[in-house]
Amino acid sequence: MRIWPLLLALLSTPLHAQEVDLELVLLADASGSIDQAEIDLQRQGYAAAITHPDVLYAISSTLTGSIAVTYVEWAANQAVVADWAIIATPEDAEAFAAALLGPPRLASGRNAIGAALLEGKRLIEANEITGLRRVIDFSGDSANNWSGPSIEEARDEVLAAGITINALPLIRDPADGWESPLVQIYEERIIGGPGAFLVAADTGARFTEAVRRKLILEIAGMLPETVPTSAP
Repeated sequence: MRIWPLLLALLSTPLHAQEVDLELVLLADASGSIDQAEIDLQRQGYAAAITHPDVLYAISSTLTGSIAVTYVEWAANQAVVADWAIIATPEDAEAFAAALLGPPRLASGRNAIGAALLEGKRLIEANEITGLRRVIDFSGDSANNWSGPSIEEARDEVLAAGITINALPLIRDPADGWESPLVQIYEERIIGGPGAFLVAADTGARFTEAVRRKLILEIAGMLPETVPTSAP
């Protein structure tokens, strides 16, 4: 009979959370300024990037050989498009990419950037995953905040939790590039935390390339000066 107390103790002991190198929340803009074609472009861009050999090589080169990622569209509300997934193999990446391309548009309305950042924090803290690093990657085509917590308040709360915020400002005029005022605004008001950076992207053919570059940097824990390439 002595086995029962031991068995009950084992059953009541929480399992250790799965450990990965990086927990990554992809917050993608789905506000009113983003049309359906741009929703599709963003999802397809991330799907293509997460399955690219260079990104898979970056994942395999991390300490744990794995990352956890979720894709969330934000506007006046926030909606999970692809739930948390552990990516360690090409098959894992393909499954996540397929999940991105299936659902209809799930978020709409005007910008609520502060609320989006806090939702990213909540998703990281509520999952059953332990990441050596924790990052929210925020994309958007403006810095307006029409409802909910202020950007400054939300940003401070996220950073206080030890979560880094990176950004992907969406540039409407590709000719502006890194000279776009949005880049400076995102540098000053959005990004923060250890190793924080941004990569600007336009909503055209080069979007997928920018996303791939950004993912490699985030996974490798590097700044934009250097990008690892795939293994020979």
